[in-house]
Amino acid sequence: MSGISQALTRIAPSATSAMTDRAAALRAEGRDIISLSVGEPDFATPPHVIAAAKAALDGGQTRYTAVGGTAAMKAAAALHFARDLGIAVPLAQVTVSAGGKQAIFHALMATLNPGDEVLIPAPWWVSYPEIVRFAGGTVVPLATGAAGGFRITTEQLAAAITPRTRWLLLNSPGNPTGATYSAQDLRALDDVLRAHPEILVMSDDIYAPLRYGGAEHATLAVECPDLAERVLTISGVSKSHAMTGFRIGVAAGPEWLIRAMEKLQSHSSGNPCSISQAAAVAAFTGPQDFLDGWRERFRARRDFVVGAINAIPGLSTPVPDGAFYCMVDAAPLMARLGTDEELVLHILEHGVAVVPASAFGGADGFRISFAADDAQLAEALRRIAAAVAA
Repeated sequence: MSGISQALTRIAPSATSAMTDRAAALRAEGRDIISLSVGEPDFATPPHVIAAAKAALDGGQTRYTAVGGTAAMKAAAALHFARDLGIAVPLAQVTVSAGGKQAIFHALMATLNPGDEVLIPAPWWVSYPEIVRFAGGTVVPLATGAAGGFRITTEQLAAAITPRTRWLLLNSPGNPTGATYSAQDLRALDDVLRAHPEILVMSDDIYAPLRYGGAEHATLAVECPDLAERVLTISGVSKSHAMTGFRIGVAAGPEWLIRAMEKLQSHSSGNPCSISQAAAVAAFTGPQDFLDGWRERFRARRDFVVGAINAIPGLSTPVPDGAFYCMVDAAPLMARLGTDEELVLHILEHGVAVVPASAFGGADGFRISFAADDAQLAEALRRIAAAVAA
């Protein structure tokens, strides 16, 4: 008899991590594989962040800290929320975790009861539905498409709400589509949510610094102040400062929810890594001008990938407004290949690792991460074109 809990049987492993691991295993066997499956900036962590981590080690900052982060870390997070997202928040409404994923996990685990419904626009980040299911909640997909900018509509939201609805999860800019919600979009959703005070809203803004359309980043807690007492905003340093391995996420929201998340964290991981906190303080309080250069390089890569994909017969992709992903439609190829999983395996045989759209609640396509150097992207797109033509 299996010793696995029922909760664990409700979830599947991360498809993005699985594809990345598979690419690494093939490389270890001597195969030439280019991985465009991982959501990780390829830039080096900024030097002042590395220096802060070294200084923390040399200074003996190797002990426990407060569960929800040091005072300096919470202050730096509050600075980030105010300066970069426009959210003025007291330290009592800020918490720090071992990555944004942990903050999302704790928030949902602390608030969901069996049968509670969570509305998630699809395509979605792979971990959203799995965390909801693990917590005993029910996933309610809100299907979106390229024609609508991968954004939900007010009519769609209103129709999906039931007496069991507990959360709406929004990710802007989004993974895997790069879609963004404007201030006008968010205020329109507020017109629906205002009538349902029992619904909490998660605004995952982890990719906010990586926008390319020229418009200011819009976030729910700012654009919809009447919702502020039930909005949890997620952010961090992983994407904006190339610090994925440091595992630091930050969250801002109502104090009752922050306390609940920290209560759970006190029994799961305890405090975030003390050295990583020191590095994240430097990331938030130090120079930010390097981001201009990173954005321009990502923008150039985006434009190259979009142009190359749209030149391949049978493939198409819209221009993403943010993050570093393209959601590629391959519906015309499905008659030949069957499923997007089979297509992805076919592309892998040609030396490129991507992730099927079905892993994100989509269909008939795949996600490309353009967080890779120019030469790798050019060769990868050449191989994808060859795979499709084969």
